[in-house]
Amino acid sequence: MPAATGWRSGLASDPGLLRSNNEDCVYADDTSGVFLVVDGMGGRAAGEMAARTAVEVIPRELGADEGDIAERVRRAIAVANNEIHRLAQDREECRGMACVLTLVVAHEDRITLGHVGDSRLYLIWNGTIRKLTSDHSPVGELEDKGALSESDAMEHPRRNEVFRDVGSRPRDAYEEEFIDIKSFPFRPAAAFLLCTDGLSDMLTSAEISSIIERYSGDPAATARELVEAANQKGGRDNVSVVFVAGTDFLGIDSAPVAEARARHSITQVREVKSWWRKALNRVVYFLHLSR
Repeated sequence: MPAATGWRSGLASDPGLLRSNNEDCVYADDTSGVFLVVDGMGGRAAGEMAARTAVEVIPRELGADEGDIAERVRRAIAVANNEIHRLAQDREECRGMACVLTLVVAHEDRITLGHVGDSRLYLIWNGTIRKLTSDHSPVGELEDKGALSESDAMEHPRRNEVFRDVGSRPRDAYEEEFIDIKSFPFRPAAAFLLCTDGLSDMLTSAEISSIIERYSGDPAATARELVEAANQKGGRDNVSVVFVAGTDFLGIDSAPVAEARARHSITQVREVKSWWRKALNRVVYFLHLSR
């Protein structure tokens, strides 16, 4: 797998304020360019096992395979799905366990996405934030169609329902309505965020963006700040994020950008003063000649 030289990632995961266990798992490898968030389902031990299994299987399968990246992403998720289902059949306490996940493989100037469920991928570039995934849920579909506002979707009583998952039954890698596979260009001056619904149910996209736009070079600090903000809003669920910054990304509200703006402003003021000084000198000179 091509190395993603220069990628810088930070990750954070927390049980939230209302739960004692954490059924989320996160994974980030800057060298291989593999980034993953997983939200387990099925109860305490079962949800944790499903998420942990996905995080163990998917990077291993991606590293062992060769060829087209989109195909490798598809196969890796399918292998994880069938392994989770197999484990559930072997252990009574794990029957019905599953997970939802969002996987990104960064390669050259593109990112390839594999997505199942209601975890999310956001792209941040040029002062804007864009959601690149579609929630596989009744509420998510209504929001994507514009029938629900973002704030209404966040408070909807059915917001935690999903109609796609990884592990509840055996699946083929090419089965319809299972894995969303997409590929996007990625600029060095951009960043992306993977998160579980513990973040997106607590913070609007604008609130997420405002935190990321303060990024000054420490991706782990940004990841922690996002998780802390979700907990400050109520922390109803486990919350997990993987934040990945391109080599040239700096938040528009970061300290370095603010300093650059100040320097530019001072330079502009100096240039204007210099222009007026020269203009005034010319006026004085011509007045002197006219005497």
